[in-house]
Amino acid sequence: MEKAPLRVRLQKGIYVVIDPFVKLLIKAGLTPNAVTTIGFALNVGVTIIFIRGGERGNRGDLSYVGWAGALILFAGLFDMLDGQVARLGNMSSSFGALYDSVLDRYSELVMFFGICYYLVAHHYFLSSIFAFIAMIGSMMVSYTRARAEGLGIQCKDGLMQRPERVILIGITAIACGITAHYIGGDHKWYIPGVSFHVLETMSIFTVPITVMAVLTNLTAINRLRQAGKALNHRDAGQKLLLLAGLLVLGIATQAHEAPRKTVKPIASAAVIDPQDTFPVPKGNDKQLFYLQRTSNTNTIICELNLNSKGELDEDNPVHVCWIRYPEGGMRKELNYIQRIFAYGIRSQMESAGKYKLHFVSYRKQTLYLMKSTHDNKFHVYTHINQKMVVLNRIFIRVDPGGTFWSPNIIYMELKGRDEATGKEVMERFKP
Repeated sequence: MEKAPLRVRLQKGIYVVIDPFVKLLIKAGLTPNAVTTIGFALNVGVTIIFIRGGERGNRGDLSYVGWAGALILFAGLFDMLDGQVARLGNMSSSFGALYDSVLDRYSELVMFFGICYYLVAHHYFLSSIFAFIAMIGSMMVSYTRARAEGLGIQCKDGLMQRPERVILIGITAIACGITAHYIGGDHKWYIPGVSFHVLETMSIFTVPITVMAVLTNLTAINRLRQAGKALNHRDAGQKLLLLAGLLVLGIATQAHEAPRKTVKPIASAAVIDPQDTFPVPKGNDKQLFYLQRTSNTNTIICELNLNSKGELDEDNPVHVCWIRYPEGGMRKELNYIQRIFAYGIRSQMESAGKYKLHFVSYRKQTLYLMKSTHDNKFHVYTHINQKMVVLNRIFIRVDPGGTFWSPNIIYMELKGRDEATGKEVMERFKP
């Protein structure tokens, strides 16, 4: 299994530490939105400290910067707590996710407003410009991700994401305040032979902001480039995927042309459907369902994605791979194009232990991953014949007579099991 990135492992380690406190918040009756609001209010307090320091403090008094840094870190803690309260308290909601994102942007903007105000008030004009540029970069890092994901492209890479920005500003502000307490806020560092000072105590805070101004904008630009490359690849590669036999994508291109029509199977003992001759994957306890097509017996397997502790990966709960029967039944990972544009599965946590799923190339068939009340195991559920059942197989039949650009898709077949009766159910429709 692919190893999780360092920041993800660190985040999960932090969750282990804060989860007991999260459970206390849940017992106290705090909702995720209430925790988010507290975090925003604390960031308003950060701004008040900076403004007060700009108005009442002097250039050498950096205690306001130190106290503001401490409050920035404390407020940042609530950015992590609200999500955990939602997950552990089974209080996740779409509006909650939106509310959290909006207040995070407001929190960061008011914080940068306070920083810029303080710097201008004490005549750090160049540093105030870099702080403003850092604010622009911070907003664009978040916006490019949100916009790209709205277009169906994952965009999480890069430095200076919100946790890194909060930690960098908070720690350097505290360090600046503590250093000023011991060596003075007006201390200056010189280089022999240079008539002016190159650094001063305030540089402990302003230099990292300058670095942030550069890195945040580079991250935003890099995300834009990566998303643009993926979008262009998707737009230009849709037809190529059809030729390669990625028939799920062919379904997506026809999804808006006609309403869903049920196709009844032909009742004849002499007719054998292609799927009846295909191998059935067995011996995989993690298997949820599988997908096959008439082009060959290569089979897409969708299975539970468990971490090293045997727990479900909340960020990516379903792992998709091939079983290549013509090659001796070997397992093989999807390639990049298959994963991003055809057979990859997007997931969204709706509540603790329940996920909404769909193929990246066909959003009309919604799937749900959740535990069964019958056997307490995870299954994928979907609507077959207007009834929620356990999904076992998807089969796509494509016959000759189509074109390179528009394959002749005869039907898509969903087969599952009604948990209440134990009976097999099946539906065919032309997408």
